Amino acid sequence: MVLTNGTKVSGFFLLGFSENPHLQLLQAFLFLVMYLLALTSNFIIITITTLDEQLQSPMYYFLKQLSLLDASFISVTVPQSIDNSLTGNGYISYAQCMLQVFFFTALAWAELAILTVMSYDRYVAICYPLHYELIMDPRKCKRAVTAVWVSGGITGTLYMAVTLSLTFCKSKVIHQFFCDVPQIVKLSCSNDYLAVDRVDIVVIGAAFACFISIAFSYTHIFSTVLRIPSAEGRSKVFSTCLPHLFVVSIFLSSGMCANLKPTSDSSTTMDLLLSIFYTVIPPTLNPVIYSLRNEAMKRAIQKLILDREFTERKMVFQCH
Repeated sequence: MVLTNGTKVSGFFLLGFSENPHLQLLQAFLFLVMYLLALTSNFIIITITTLDEQLQSPMYYFLKQLSLLDASFISVTVPQSIDNSLTGNGYISYAQCMLQVFFFTALAWAELAILTVMSYDRYVAICYPLHYELIMDPRKCKRAVTAVWVSGGITGTLYMAVTLSLTFCKSKVIHQFFCDVPQIVKLSCSNDYLAVDRVDIVVIGAAFACFISIAFSYTHIFSTVLRIPSAEGRSKVFSTCLPHLFVVSIFLSSGMCANLKPTSDSSTTMDLLLSIFYTVIPPTLNPVIYSLRNEAMKRAIQKLILDREFTERKMVFQCH
């Protein structure tokens, strides 16, 4: 591989969390546990929100979309990192890296977009309960979800296109455990990064609009909730909204800190921790938070487990 000015590289090397083989195995094990937990819990939410007739409101429809996004989002980066740690080889081909850029940026944007839609849904449900069915009718919900996925695809396409246009003059080592766009740009020649900066400006502007929308929704939600005379009523609303706000806060704060700060020529513990907080933690915690804090979700999970046990016992009885 030649790294002279204006050349295209055939691949990159992703730096993990440590060069120590024992620590690499530990990291692979922890990532594997979190990955399996994320896939299993998100699959459970997708299943129960699809099959349970009592979980067909817009809130659970959006939650199902969030679970689909979470399962996809964590699958973009974590399996590759696990494989790199187990083999001790951080190599990733150029094509794989570009695909990772596309899916990572597309799903990251789609996740922010669906969280924004979910905050609006809670705003309408709490502040305008009498008009909720009119405002959040099924057709509008489907349009909102379509816009989420389409906007994610557009974002991913833009980032992949500008990243493909880059040429590289520096080392092919990416100081992350996945193909992070700021780290890739750090390896580019001269003014190649200007196109990426333009896309960044557009996406950051749109993300700021999402942030303002979420802040607006929750400001009105909490002002409305505090006027509810019943302590039980306030508790019920908070149990629905606080988990969502917690998820949004982790995702936005860690993502903004990681992407707005200047990239360094060497990875730091803080860089890696920040990347975990917006790539691995939200997809793993989202279903746990929603299922544990939401009574309807807990009942649906119990019903699913009991129905399965009943079905299995019935089949055993018929066999005998």
